[in-house]
Amino acid sequence: MSDRIAVVGAGQMGNGIAHVFAQHGFAVTMIDVAEGALGRGRVTIEKNLDRQIAKGTVPAEERDAILGRVTTSTSLHAVRGAALVIEAATENRELKFQIFADLDRHTDAGAVVATNTSSISITEIASRTSRADHVIGMHFMNPVPLMQLVEVIRGLATSDATMRRVLEWCRAVGKTPVEVNDYPGFVANRILMPMINEAVYCVMEGVGTPEAVDTVMKLGMNHPMGPLALADFIGLDTCLAILEVLHHGLGDSKYRPAPLLRKYVAAGWLGKKSGRGFYEY
Repeated sequence: MSDRIAVVGAGQMGNGIAHVFAQHGFAVTMIDVAEGALGRGRVTIEKNLDRQIAKGTVPAEERDAILGRVTTSTSLHAVRGAALVIEAATENRELKFQIFADLDRHTDAGAVVATNTSSISITEIASRTSRADHVIGMHFMNPVPLMQLVEVIRGLATSDATMRRVLEWCRAVGKTPVEVNDYPGFVANRILMPMINEAVYCVMEGVGTPEAVDTVMKLGMNHPMGPLALADFIGLDTCLAILEVLHHGLGDSKYRPAPLLRKYVAAGWLGKKSGRGFYEY
């Protein structure tokens, strides 16, 4: 198995994926159209690595070697030579379709091309390429260095060989892969997002404050984080986008995004990243 990986997107998920692969001995090229995003992504990797060292989960003497395995580029040409390319751009259908059409031209013939999408159809993404059998979903959980799960999503044309290779890569970086099929939201978000949406309805209808709703779920259901705090952490715009995919793809009114969620996103209250969501940061 080649030890060369490319990650397209240097944001929260992209830099986390690059971090995990570099930590486990893979050479990683992190690609983003914005030079500033690459710089911020690298700083995040350094900070998260220092946290791991402080906790004793990574030996201090490995720090420089891990960081040395991460190179950056603003050009998609840098995917050449990578055995696995993982797209981790914003959760936007048209953007992902365009990236995959571009990747199809630049990526080596036998390479696996994966998307970190949390809800968009793998089959649709793969149809933008001439290699649908080599396209797959690798939905990492946030924060990537800490979370064990990777949802591995098989599109309609994904080959058994591609699935086997991706399961091997997941295990090689210490993750637990779970194979799922290509339906809107897959498993994680098909279950999580209706819960978050219902929590928003509870606030909108005056059933309880955000603090009350989250406390009930933490203490009553043993959740480590309340659904509204989690929504703020994920990003309310991302939650809304996933609910739109579920609502459109499954056609069931139970996935209809709460009007209050739409209002917060329209106001720019996107959660932790904007300084305000259901809580202030």
